[in-house]
Amino acid sequence: MTALPIRMVEKPWGRDALPAPFVAPAGQRIGEVWFEPPASLDQLLVKYIFTSEKLSVQVHPSDAQTIEAGLGKQGKEECWLVVDADEGATLGIGFNQEISARDMRMAATDGTIEGLMTWFPVRPGDFFYIPAGTVHAIGAGVSLIEVQQNSDITYRLYDYGRPRPLHLNLGMGVAKGEPYADPRRCHVAECGEVTLVEGPLFRLTRYDGPLSAEARAQFGENALLVIPQTAGASVKGEAVPAGSCAVASGLKAFAIENGARGLIAQPIC
Repeated sequence: MTALPIRMVEKPWGRDALPAPFVAPAGQRIGEVWFEPPASLDQLLVKYIFTSEKLSVQVHPSDAQTIEAGLGKQGKEECWLVVDADEGATLGIGFNQEISARDMRMAATDGTIEGLMTWFPVRPGDFFYIPAGTVHAIGAGVSLIEVQQNSDITYRLYDYGRPRPLHLNLGMGVAKGEPYADPRRCHVAECGEVTLVEGPLFRLTRYDGPLSAEARAQFGENALLVIPQTAGASVKGEAVPAGSCAVASGLKAFAIENGARGLIAQPIC
């Protein structure tokens, strides 16, 4: 087994008290916990995100857009599985109605953009896939697992007056002024195996005990990331605890006990 190194990232909107099993270093507001991917799976990055305030309103480009801009293949699509949420917590994704690039830019400039976005109330188990070009923001009081293309390109459109740069010209070049309607959005039931994403960039499955024949066929024997939410997963006989992330060389190296729950992720391209 290869347990991935953990990197805790301070953010102005983070928390100084994290849910178990994570512990924030004294005096630090941790917003993200990153699991540094190995070279063999560096197309994907897994994070936990913890918020006490709203994140910036932002957007990410696609692979095609970064290639066209001469940046190489650095697009970013991501997905979120909510693992905890305060009462009234929300995620802002897309807009209430179609909006032009001109009006979006004006709203980002004067701060009214968040009022034009759709804010979805969330609870543990809610799942959202965020395609490139989707304007989005994570609200306060949310803990979630994010699985994303391994890219750090983010264009901030609005940041509530925080002293960080915005990227309006770049953001307007990729942002879609439309309501969010991705069909992969769902609520993941407490029990049962669920295919959350099956391409085109990566696959993601919530396991609940030993994998089905269908899941085993999807993942095959290529390397994958194991993201346990409970005890009971192991790679090559070594336990992978909840709150960690590990690499398995293939499904033959990965074992799941009955009732164990978590995620497995694998890049497709």
